[in-house]
Amino acid sequence: MKIIAITTPTFFVEEDQIITALFEEGLDILHLRKPEIPAMYSERLLTLIPQKYHKRIVVHDHFYLQEEFGLMGIHLNGRNPHEPHDYAGHVSCSCHNLEEVKQRKHFYDYVMLFPTYPCNTSKGPMEGYTFEELKAAEKSHIIDSHVMALGGINETNIKQTKKLGFGGAVLMSTLWNKFDVHTNSDYRGIIEHFKKLKDLID
Repeated sequence: MKIIAITTPTFFVEEDQIITALFEEGLDILHLRKPEIPAMYSERLLTLIPQKYHKRIVVHDHFYLQEEFGLMGIHLNGRNPHEPHDYAGHVSCSCHNLEEVKQRKHFYDYVMLFPTYPCNTSKGPMEGYTFEELKAAEKSHIIDSHVMALGGINETNIKQTKKLGFGGAVLMSTLWNKFDVHTNSDYRGIIEHFKKLKDLID
């Protein structure tokens, strides 16, 4: 099972160092998600990340960055629901329920099911699915290696996520909550937490 991370929506000083360290520790894919922020800031971040990791980065916005930096691919969402008409590379997309996963997963390299588990978001708490509901979805072949679990992933359920047949676990809050961009400069905590999660599924 792959481990995928999604960036915070804003930029901060240590970000390129943390991303590079996560790749060095075995992060499979990074999703660069910076909604409503000018492309020049994403360009700067990408120039600070070693080029050897660019092929493992997917962008949610400013799709031209994929070709310019030799990135892995693009991700479709509510802001950017369609790939460029002449684009033929890797495409992933967001899905917000199991029915949407069932309908869309065959058209993309992978899809993200959000929220998979109960979680807190900027819009408030979201329920997610029970283990029984997810197990039924696996038996119905809705959940498979083309579906990534996003939302509520933590050390108590990441093993279960693998057993349920998900192709990957997507980390967001569980990582970034370990680092306060306003007060911290030492990011060892976030790296150690990532290593702990990775060890649980290796």
